[in-house]
Amino acid sequence: MKIGVPKEIKPQENRIGLTPDSVKSLVSNGHEVLVENDGGFEAGFDNNQYKSAGAKIVQKSRRYF
Repeated sequence: MKIGVPKEIKPQENRIGLTPDSVKSLVSNGHEVLVENDGGFEAGFDNNQYKSAGAKIVQKSRRYF
């Protein structure tokens, strides 16, 4: 299953749907996780943490989200 994690768009909203640890768990169970570029920045997670967990970093696009 493909799972998309978009960046929050509301002002002063710092949450993201999945942490890198959650991504790692999902990927280890055979899922593909797509995280919007810098989606976790405001929550304290960078793209490299998501990549290391197995996520693919994507630009925002209707094709993905």
